[in-house]
Amino acid sequence: MDVMKPMIEEAEKDLLHTYNRYQIVLDHGDGVYLYDANGKKYLDFCAGIAVFALGYNNREYNDALKAQIDKLLHTSNYFYNEPAIRAAHLLKEVSGMDRVFFTNSGAESIEGALKAAIKYAYTKDGGQHHEIIAMEHSFHGRTYGALSVTGNAHYREAFGTMPCDVKFATFNDLDSVKALVSEQTAGIILEPVQGEGGLTPATFEFLEGCRKICDDAGCLLILDEVQCGMGRTGSWYAWQRYGVKPDIMATAKALGCGVPVGAFLLTEEVAQHSLVPGDHGTTYGGNPFATVAVAKVLELYRKDHIIEHVTKITPYFEEKLDGIVAKYDCVAERRGAGLMQGLYFDRPVGALITDMMDHGLITINAGSNILRFVPPLIITKENIDEMISILDPAIERFSGSPR
Repeated sequence: MDVMKPMIEEAEKDLLHTYNRYQIVLDHGDGVYLYDANGKKYLDFCAGIAVFALGYNNREYNDALKAQIDKLLHTSNYFYNEPAIRAAHLLKEVSGMDRVFFTNSGAESIEGALKAAIKYAYTKDGGQHHEIIAMEHSFHGRTYGALSVTGNAHYREAFGTMPCDVKFATFNDLDSVKALVSEQTAGIILEPVQGEGGLTPATFEFLEGCRKICDDAGCLLILDEVQCGMGRTGSWYAWQRYGVKPDIMATAKALGCGVPVGAFLLTEEVAQHSLVPGDHGTTYGGNPFATVAVAKVLELYRKDHIIEHVTKITPYFEEKLDGIVAKYDCVAERRGAGLMQGLYFDRPVGALITDMMDHGLITINAGSNILRFVPPLIITKENIDEMISILDPAIERFSGSPR
């Protein structure tokens, strides 16, 4: 008996239709597997869009949340709470940044980062008009401020004037950034590895060049590490692979491994000359429940050597994906870094994703032609082999034949 059909029909009557959802009702997870309401098992190479880095049903993580539920869920930011103090200290240690502001999501982290950059520029020159330079094909979120720096005009066109004055440069083209810098430039925002824009890493020359532009112009480098951070590329944050430190950094997704939480982090210089009491706030941000999740995630990353595991498993993952590229004409190339990878096809991949779900593999796209892989960071070689055993014949069905 299919118990999912009536659930989906009820959802379509009650939920605002802003997602074209797959016709699956997920019920529970364990390790790197998810199970739907009918009991069907799926190998998950999506991880809730790069969220469940530790996999599902991690007992130490679950127990920490359960203990906090029985203790204290919320206080508001009029008071301190011990989990937030501990989480902020641990996050500073792994990020190399100086000040932390906890939010509820990645988009909110971007909003706060933009406000901090513009307030810093205002504090410095007293001017009322400042601009942000962002990248084409970037994605920073759906709220108004985050949308204003998202480099896809289609996402913005229905919503009129954006709250932030933004100019868009070409990712990995340093000259295009230099051409946009002016006295009004408050900051440059970019993803060290573009996610929705195609799993494209920044080149070292580009990221280092943007850092130098900001230093020379007196503006701030803002890095969006919402998807590519928290160990996904083989370091705590992707910028650490380059050795190019930002002035402001946004993080979320795997930061809470399922609990909705994000943060933006600042250097001491920016913190001392930007947001002050009354400039920014949040009711739920940094509450004890969310921050106990952050603290436990950071502790488990260290205890279970998650960063080292990503570095160790990545070459095998890349080798297997490169084998798919070599085998099929319809697959042009592999893109990405660490356990944030994509296969670029010569056609839309929607039908391929659905077929693989029918055969027990969950993946997602990044743009119409790119198949995205952002699995839990605990995957093994055996999990990768299982994924390939479903992916390979699915592409053969999808394309008609191998090379």
